[in-house]
Amino acid sequence: MTVNHYDFIIVGTGAGGGTLAYKLASSGKKILVLEQGNFLPKEKANWDTQEVSRKERYRTSELWYDKHGKAIKPLTHYYVGGNTKFYGGTLFRLRERDFEKVIHEDGISPEWPLKYQDFAPYYDEAEKLYDVHGKRGLDPTEPQINQEYPFSPLSHEPYIQEVHDSLKYQGFHPFYQPLAIKLNEVNRSLSACIRCHTCDGFPCLIDGKADADINCVRPAMNYPNITLITEAKVVCLHTSPSGREVTGVEVEIGNQRQIFSGDIVVLACGAVNSALLLLKSANEQHPNGLANSSNLVGRNYMTHNFAVVMTLSTQPNHPVFPKTLAITDFYWGNQDFTYPMGSVQLLGGANKDKILAYGPPLMPNFIAEAIANHSLSWLVITEDLPDFNNRVLSRNGQVFLEYTHNNQRAFNKLIQQWIQVLQSISVFKSMGTLHIPQKMGLREVTHQCGTCRFGEDANTSVLDINCRTHDVDNLYVVDGSFFPSSAAVNPSLTIIANALRVGEYLLTRI
Repeated sequence: MTVNHYDFIIVGTGAGGGTLAYKLASSGKKILVLEQGNFLPKEKANWDTQEVSRKERYRTSELWYDKHGKAIKPLTHYYVGGNTKFYGGTLFRLRERDFEKVIHEDGISPEWPLKYQDFAPYYDEAEKLYDVHGKRGLDPTEPQINQEYPFSPLSHEPYIQEVHDSLKYQGFHPFYQPLAIKLNEVNRSLSACIRCHTCDGFPCLIDGKADADINCVRPAMNYPNITLITEAKVVCLHTSPSGREVTGVEVEIGNQRQIFSGDIVVLACGAVNSALLLLKSANEQHPNGLANSSNLVGRNYMTHNFAVVMTLSTQPNHPVFPKTLAITDFYWGNQDFTYPMGSVQLLGGANKDKILAYGPPLMPNFIAEAIANHSLSWLVITEDLPDFNNRVLSRNGQVFLEYTHNNQRAFNKLIQQWIQVLQSISVFKSMGTLHIPQKMGLREVTHQCGTCRFGEDANTSVLDINCRTHDVDNLYVVDGSFFPSSAAVNPSLTIIANALRVGEYLLTRI
């Protein structure tokens, strides 16, 4: 084992770690970035629906386990850029009220120690950094914002425009989904994106998606003070005899182990793996896991209540890139259900192989293809409330997600409400449609958050408001772990904005 010293060590290169590396890169400080995976290969299989959807070519081979010991193959990926290599690029700000205490029918979404105004300038910065397209003033629940999106919205294809117009005619408020896509519809010669049907859930062969790899890690690598080591799995954090600082980051590289040290160590492995690393780093000073005097590391795991509502019509539709529309009219409830329900957004185009991967076993190919050619897919999201007993833990070297669904009545209400809306609008009435809901399972960990919540009280939180662990002076966490609540929109932009906020603070420490 060898010891190498850095000013900063960042573990992970996704929305949190990749963004933080970019923020710190120009400081001139000596920075080590460690990534468990490698750069995702550019190959034809990037856009091959069978390879990506059915064969799960790029997904981790790890097995995790639920509370009953049943194996789960999690929907997660280990590459430079993390899961942003595969995300759909939907980058929402949390609503202003999401930062306040919110009463749900099934419990309480707790108040955040910081408010929307504290995050607002970093949301602005994040939207510019990640090339976000959208249009202000159309989303009825969006926060107060004084400037337009950095880039104009992605236009609706004709069929989606019909859906939009039908919704609007019924009195709803559909709006352009905020997307981190490198598309210039005015001058296609300046556009990296070609608006293809293999975007949402796929890596981009031509770097047309604004992800943490392309927009942050690679630009950061232009600075000579940054060192990136790939295929480097951090297995343990070592502390001083007092337990007050991390003195060593133990890493598996190939078949060897090395120890690196840093003045400041930042975890950004994702809410599951950051919590696991802290728990696995237990020592005499931290017998229940590093930074776990509150007994909250790994607790309050959240990942949203997800469902896909598939609209099947008798007439074929061929939108190539339908993921341009969203709706939040039911975010805070309605006259029939006064508790919050959540958000709805269009997903990327369905394809035969994705339907075969998620559909019933032994479905014939021709049926899957017919469904793909006659369908639209809507993602329905309801808030997953923090629960002390919903947790991530390691047992005998295996990863467990001990998790029980909550807030289900609101979730079911939103699904029912949305199906009623779809049944009422003219574009679907005219062609004969079915609307089929399917709830997503525990393997859908793409919105993971909450396992190291931040706060001002060391007894009720793992991190302080700058995302430093209360127990260890030089240890920070900047992925979705810090969320006290999950809200009901995609968490990526808030993770990015928080990394920019914490990065600004860290530059004052060294």
